Amino acid sequence: MMMTEEQKIWQQWAARLQNLGLDEVVATFLEVTGPLNFVGAQLVYVGQPVLRGLIPTHSLHALANILEDRQNTQDFVHYLREADA
Repeated sequence: MMMTEEQKIWQQWAARLQNLGLDEVVATFLEVTGPLNFVGAQLVYVGQPVLRGLIPTHSLHALANILEDRQNTQDFVHYLREADA
């Protein structure tokens, strides 16, 4: 099965968060903040001109997609927790 670019980004993030011991913290935070994640997505969009120098554009888009769509958020949380298993 071929991975999409976004899934590859998720895999990189999950590995990095797992290495830092933050995977469960981030998964829980995403679950608890629920509807506020949409506001976070808007902040990512507004902050793109500044963030682009620090984070690649495709990663910013992937982050915004996770935050603005509840199903994407749940899928990423599930991905984080599976990567930990």
